[in-house]
Amino acid sequence: MIKIKIKTQIKTLCVFCGSSLGNQQVFTAKAGELAEILCNKNITLVYGGANVGLMQVLADTMLASGGKVVGVMPKSLVEREVAHKQLTEMHIVADMQERKALMADLSDAFIALPGAYGTLDELFEILTWNQLGIIKKPIGLLNIANFFTPLLAMLDNAVKERFLRIEHRNILQVAEDIYELFEKLESFQPVTAEKWIERLKQGKI
Repeated sequence: MIKIKIKTQIKTLCVFCGSSLGNQQVFTAKAGELAEILCNKNITLVYGGANVGLMQVLADTMLASGGKVVGVMPKSLVEREVAHKQLTEMHIVADMQERKALMADLSDAFIALPGAYGTLDELFEILTWNQLGIIKKPIGLLNIANFFTPLLAMLDNAVKERFLRIEHRNILQVAEDIYELFEKLESFQPVTAEKWIERLKQGKI
């Protein structure tokens, strides 16, 4: 049987990234480059709505190029005056869980750039939702300057130690080049796999 890969049409992209700029100029440069590519592809950016760090670079570059930017921010953070004031659209939500749920609803695909706890929390929640079949949307990781290489090694070790199925490991699409990552996202095909517990019940392990 020949499998035909159908490209995903991405109209809205959610980007998870840091509220800091990091200590390498390449982080800022790649965030700006991603924004310019989104504008060229006429893709709307969905992000956390902040006016700081890589988040600000993304939003400002998009807006300067005439792109559409949608922010989603919990009320508690708006009150700390970190919200971007010039976005195409801003959604104010009650808490972080509502934020992640709305970002998922608004987006056709996801990309993570360098960041810390918040970025990783958002990335892994979306990965988990895909693993559980709650959503079936492509997720990419832009490995700028090998920032995520230790994280990828941890995931590979989770596969080796049989905590993570290889099918679920492969949900996360990874590239160092933005265009390559988009190609992977657009060609992504959801995969269903049995959970360990189901295989155990069936005597397969």
